[in-house]
Amino acid sequence: MSEHKTTLTWKRGDSGFGYKEFPRKHTWSFPRSGQSLSGSAAPAYLGDADCTDPEEAFTAALTSCHMLTFLAIASMSGFVVDSYEDSAIGHLEKGENGKPWLAKVVMNPKVTFSGEKIPSPEDIENLHRKAHHECFLANSVKTEVSWE
Repeated sequence: MSEHKTTLTWKRGDSGFGYKEFPRKHTWSFPRSGQSLSGSAAPAYLGDADCTDPEEAFTAALTSCHMLTFLAIASMSGFVVDSYEDSAIGHLEKGENGKPWLAKVVMNPKVTFSGEKIPSPEDIENLHRKAHHECFLANSVKTEVSWE
């Protein structure tokens, strides 16, 4: 249906290549928009705290996809959304095989509505359920994705 391209660039530079020596900082570039983002491992894995780590990016991507799908469904349902804020948390856990994985992402969306048709709490829950069901990324991962 569509392609989504990124370019990752990393260079060792003058650093050694021992496990604790090589730099983790790299750049994610997005050719369509021309934007770039500095990435690194998480600080716990010798990364640069000033950069976005892959686990944060994964969490943000899932949250963004959910929000965009929620907004589309809310709009098509006749609701007017004025703001949407989420403080999502991705949980890195040890899997059954002993390897870390991002086992779950818990979203905490705060949505403000206006207009003549204000959704009930049940309507909001249904909007989130439909958004989760339709979200491209949630349909692409085995990570548990929920909201509170």
